[in-house]
Amino acid sequence: MGTKMHGEYLGELQMVMTHEGSGAEILTDAPKDNQGLGRNFSPTDLFSVSLPSCMLTTMGIYAKQKEISLEGSSFSVEKIMTPKPPRMVQELRVQIHLPSALTEQEREVLERVGATCPVHRSLSPEVTVSVEYFYDR
Repeated sequence: MGTKMHGEYLGELQMVMTHEGSGAEILTDAPKDNQGLGRNFSPTDLFSVSLPSCMLTTMGIYAKQKEISLEGSSFSVEKIMTPKPPRMVQELRVQIHLPSALTEQEREVLERVGATCPVHRSLSPEVTVSVEYFYDR
């Protein structure tokens, strides 16, 4: 059984998506560099944050099982689009900040777990991904 979501075009290059299971909604806009107003995340912004979000969520699942606290962990991601049409995400530069108290072994396992998250494994090889880890939380 899959997860169902649906979307509606609101006009002015804006969409609303609804997650059927929870009723949560997300608005998107076309970005300013592509005829939009940039009032919300663009679809490619959501695509971009899905990678580090999935990585940290997957690491969180592992950490919860091992009773390791990842509270306060965070990420940033920079999305680089192709310079010429057709437009596509060319590169994602991810920085993940994790607790400094993690042991070397915990760090190695968590990084491996993050690299095998479903979104990371689903990305096209045409998208260059670089990930840096910082243990400063």
